Amino acid sequence: MEILAFGVTADEKPLLERAFAGQHEVRCLEVFMTEDTAPIAAGYEIVSSSVNADLNGRVLRTLAAGGTKMIAQRSTGFNNIDLGVARQLGMSVSRVSYYSPYSVAEFAWALAMAVNRRIVRASNRTRDFDFRLNGLMGRDMRGRTVGVLGTGKIGEAFTRIAHGFGMNLLGWDVVQNPACVELGMKYVDKGELLASSDLISLHVPLLDSTHHIIDSAALRLMRDDAILVNSSRGGLVDTDALVAELRAGRFAGVGLDVYEAEAGVFFLDKSLEAVEDDTLARLVTFPNVVVTSHQAYYTTDAVGQIIDTTVANVADYLAGRRSENTLVPD
Repeated sequence: MEILAFGVTADEKPLLERAFAGQHEVRCLEVFMTEDTAPIAAGYEIVSSSVNADLNGRVLRTLAAGGTKMIAQRSTGFNNIDLGVARQLGMSVSRVSYYSPYSVAEFAWALAMAVNRRIVRASNRTRDFDFRLNGLMGRDMRGRTVGVLGTGKIGEAFTRIAHGFGMNLLGWDVVQNPACVELGMKYVDKGELLASSDLISLHVPLLDSTHHIIDSAALRLMRDDAILVNSSRGGLVDTDALVAELRAGRFAGVGLDVYEAEAGVFFLDKSLEAVEDDTLARLVTFPNVVVTSHQAYYTTDAVGQIIDTTVANVADYLAGRRSENTLVPD
């Protein structure tokens, strides 16, 4: 069987082809799955989508009309899929429920240290042979307080690194993680965490209850010299409210690997186009902000696990099996 995979990067393609070798052929496309590209899948029973695919009801109906019966999404998040419509159409939908939490946790720390120690600014200066230190002063992390919003697998990995730095650990989650408690984490309410932390890192899923969990009120609770890192989902942060606080001169640094309006922008080359998103355009101008392109998961280890799980999900579908990765049928 030939499987059609959307949104495949050049780095990912050989890994995907190698994983399916001897089982199925896979046709890899760089384009993302949208209403415009969905008709390409006509005749393919199984398609694989990337995290930034738009699998709304219209897209799913187009896929079903073309004969698609199974969608294997190569990501953990699935808020981009209309699961209700998928059920109505009798489609099977799977995701990757687990991959290396260290990839995201380590990248979150890379962002934190990049803004704390002004790495991007220093690198840009030295390219011009400007080796002055003015404006590059950061802070030791040892002895300072980190607040971790969401202490699941990724939050725990992030916490272990913070523990290695010798930081005071605060956590917030609906359920306490015993491993984090053993490291010395104190669970507090969100308001206390925001007000008491020098560094705040977000590791919660994007749900109705967590959308804009960092809104204008939350931002006002944070210290003026705090560092905020988001490597989870863009919708966790009210970006307009964040820009307003940054314009007021607040925060020592902000590191963002995700952006709430990233669809149609991230993963694409927009360097020769006029910037239409005024909020994003303003955000990247702040000297204390680092924005990256949703790459926290992008390691050979994590992507390899994502692909191996996708291969297993396809095998389960063909064998009529369900697993923890199966979203529909539920």
